[in-house]
Amino acid sequence: MLTLGIDTSNYATSLAVFDTDAGEVVCDCKKFLPVKEGQLGLRQSDALFHHTAALPAMLAELGARADLTQVRAVGVSARPRPVEGSYMPCFLAGVSAATAFSLSRALPLIELTHQQGHIAAALYAAGDFTLFERESLVFHVSGGTTDLLLCHGAERITPLGTSSDLYAGQAVDRLGVKLGFPFPAGVYVSEQAALCKEKVHPKVSVHGLTCSLSGLENQCAKLLADGHDAPYVCKYCLLCVGETLVRMANNALAEHPGLPVVFAGGVMSSDLIRTYVTNRVPNAHFVPGKFASDNAIGISILAARECGAWPTTSM
Repeated sequence: MLTLGIDTSNYATSLAVFDTDAGEVVCDCKKFLPVKEGQLGLRQSDALFHHTAALPAMLAELGARADLTQVRAVGVSARPRPVEGSYMPCFLAGVSAATAFSLSRALPLIELTHQQGHIAAALYAAGDFTLFERESLVFHVSGGTTDLLLCHGAERITPLGTSSDLYAGQAVDRLGVKLGFPFPAGVYVSEQAALCKEKVHPKVSVHGLTCSLSGLENQCAKLLADGHDAPYVCKYCLLCVGETLVRMANNALAEHPGLPVVFAGGVMSSDLIRTYVTNRVPNAHFVPGKFASDNAIGISILAARECGAWPTTSM
């Protein structure tokens, strides 16, 4: 039995197919939305257009790699987060394609959220399917979120903490674009940071489970103005994000001792952040970038769970 996942976020168009019998992803494909040089993203109308234009060819690509006639359910990200009022027009493209696919084949359509997809992809990539059946602390860190969540699998989600202003991904992208890199700029900022051999001392603002990241943008601008090179400032930016997560995670573990801590979202693709955090947070789970950044893998997995087809052992 196969399930199809579709995700149309503010960054990428993503599709994935999950084999419920084998408990593995059969194939997936992703296309980043085109953003003009110097811009910090797209208008929603433009994102909706690019998703709509990309989906037919991407479905054809997926069909060349997997037998879509064996798909028994379709999952789709219908909105950003599983909270009241959460809405972005870009997800309408995915809902439209998923609805057409499911109706044409009389398949169940399962509406999920982008955040649930991130969480599910991270839990899956951690290699232990039992994470879907128990509580964990999950960070969803991206251009639109810096959320700390208490999760039971990816279905029951309780918000614990967040940023009071700027999101971590925004801080990283704004620095990258300021340095002349394309949007989204995380991969370029990470590459620059890896070139820096100097020690940096991040200054962060964390109060309990709430952080503030608006000062990070100003700190990076000042470091550049003071003559620090791009590798140093990029390393500083990423380590500030890392130190922020460390403090939030350890504060949460004081209230929820012993729980695994899973890190999801595009910003968590950074090797520098992963190394920094795993050395300072017990039982931390980071996953490969393919599963951390925007993708439809988690959506295809959750569609399988909704259908009651799910393995119970580790990968």
